[in-house]
Amino acid sequence: MNKSILPTLSVLSVALLLAACGNEGDSTEAHGPDPKMPEAQRGLLPIMKIADPTAWGNQTPSVPPGYSISAIATGLLIPRQTLVLPNGDIIVSEGRGGSEAQLKPKDVIASLVKARGTSPVKGGNRLTLLRDADGDGVYETRTVFADNLNAPYGLAYANGHLYVADQDALLRFDYSDGQTRATAAPTKLTDLPSQINHHWTKSLAISADGKTLYVGIGSNSNITERGMEVEIDRARVWQVDAQTGAYKPYATGIRNPTALKVQPGTGKLWAVANERDELGPDLVPDYLTSVKEGAFYGWPYSYWGQNVDTRAQPQDPAKVASAIKPDYSLGSHVAALGVDFSIPAMGAKFADGVFVGEHGSWNREHPVGYKVIFVPFSNGVPAGEPVDFATGFRGDDGKTRGRPVGVTVDPRGALIIADDLSNTVWRVVPKP
Repeated sequence: MNKSILPTLSVLSVALLLAACGNEGDSTEAHGPDPKMPEAQRGLLPIMKIADPTAWGNQTPSVPPGYSISAIATGLLIPRQTLVLPNGDIIVSEGRGGSEAQLKPKDVIASLVKARGTSPVKGGNRLTLLRDADGDGVYETRTVFADNLNAPYGLAYANGHLYVADQDALLRFDYSDGQTRATAAPTKLTDLPSQINHHWTKSLAISADGKTLYVGIGSNSNITERGMEVEIDRARVWQVDAQTGAYKPYATGIRNPTALKVQPGTGKLWAVANERDELGPDLVPDYLTSVKEGAFYGWPYSYWGQNVDTRAQPQDPAKVASAIKPDYSLGSHVAALGVDFSIPAMGAKFADGVFVGEHGSWNREHPVGYKVIFVPFSNGVPAGEPVDFATGFRGDDGKTRGRPVGVTVDPRGALIIADDLSNTVWRVVPKP
């Protein structure tokens, strides 16, 4: 397709063209440890239904009875992840990354359509600090903690150090309790893969002792269409020495590990991951899983264990045979981008489990995600169906008012939600 004719195509006509390339019915999402794997569906162009943005106005997301929600920061510049510091201050990473060129006409069309479902503002490339000095739930102080960053995303804190995963480097800031702005340039611990950056977000977690960092690095393609040479050191979780920056693979074959968290008490690393697209509305499930050291999770050769994806060529039967299943399906195309473990202060129903921020689908005719869910745990592992916790980001009218990204549990009893469509940080608390 000649790019010069693209401006003459209305967005509506492109969307209709894409929708006509698949025959998708209402399908039930599959959750839990053993989701059904339907037959793959492939077409000339991917099925697409993107967000139709509109303002919140006087509305807010819906939360369960006994809880309240408020916007504690608005007008941000693409908020992605949040971090609660020991004194209760909140750090927000803001930015928009990626630099990939489109390979095929369908990539050009898809990128045009998907762009309409995102915020039009320029990413901030900064960290913003929010402070509620008197504990009344109103964050009256807002400062730029650090700027001139490069699409910061993942955040972690330990032992007087604030760690930030830019799209191209892992950084360490010195931090003193109560500090509102970085007083020195950060130390670069290590470069991170940034060529092409199809999946640019770099998620981050830290061990309880603060000695080990984990960095989630997404693949450089959906399913190796750019060749395997650009996938070196990608689709995996790195283990990084927090002092020296030395790193090694911790787990591989995870297409896009978008959020990481170390489980309190057990020290186990958990992740939410976005799986591959263009196999139909109900493939492949995005997932929540404990990340086992040395494990291979299938990408690109297979999914959910040994389900072979024939698009990845040449195949590697030995790798497929070694692929392990994730722990828990979140449903296909929900685009999970945030995860954190809950605490008893969040209320009895939500005391044991994880909150997951679901950014929302694009590769389905009938949208899914666009909400924050709670996955209950028992004996340290997922147990039961997910529960909706914050909804209404996409309304029954088809309008999309927000898209959840990072979720962070405040030890004082609140859930912090970053919304990168309305550029808002929300706070959910149990009512007294």
